[in-house]
Amino acid sequence: MRIGWAFTGAGHLLKESVQAFEKVAKDHDVTVFLSGAGEDVLKMYGLYDRVVRLSGGRFNELATDRDQKYSYPITGRFSLGKYDLLIVSPATANIVAKIVYGISDSLVTNAVAQAGKGAVKTLMVPVDIHPGPIDTVLPSKLELSECDNCEECIPSKVCEQGAIVPGEEIDLLKCIGCGLCKGLCPHEAISEGKIITMYMRDIDIENTKKLAEMDDISIFESPNDVLDFLAKY
Repeated sequence: MRIGWAFTGAGHLLKESVQAFEKVAKDHDVTVFLSGAGEDVLKMYGLYDRVVRLSGGRFNELATDRDQKYSYPITGRFSLGKYDLLIVSPATANIVAKIVYGISDSLVTNAVAQAGKGAVKTLMVPVDIHPGPIDTVLPSKLELSECDNCEECIPSKVCEQGAIVPGEEIDLLKCIGCGLCKGLCPHEAISEGKIITMYMRDIDIENTKKLAEMDDISIFESPNDVLDFLAKY
């Protein structure tokens, strides 16, 4: 099949989405669509290279908000029926809200709109489905309570991206999630994969319900559910 896979800027279910994408890319022609935030967040979690390495297939392409400018010409392929499916996983609350209210001002929302016009089915994994708390994983973080503000910060000197500001923070827009810094701090002040609890907003849950009612859009709770669907498709 010819499949478009869109990544948006959610950290929750991101690793699972990349793992599912890797499995799909082995058997199908896949074009990757990256929102601006999706590109940033994949890098923060050290997953960007995994996506780039396997993107393409027959079309051999990776499309981003940055290179598609404002008209997103590549998304027109969906309205022409050149793809069999569009997968958006993970899908942020912001992406869901825009789709529900008919806004298509980004690469991913435009792809969904064009897929609808071309009667191409869209499979989405929203991160906000059920009310209540969820546990999610953070990218690398400088724990200030553990940081001794050393005169010579070894992790900051080793970081080739210049992402570590000693005694202050990790600049996640520079961080590529390589994890090299974690084991170099003598005070274990750098955490990776820390789990925090987040609470879903009612408005985001309501928008997901509206999304599920839209034509040619199916929602799933996890990327693995998408794989199960594809196995039977």
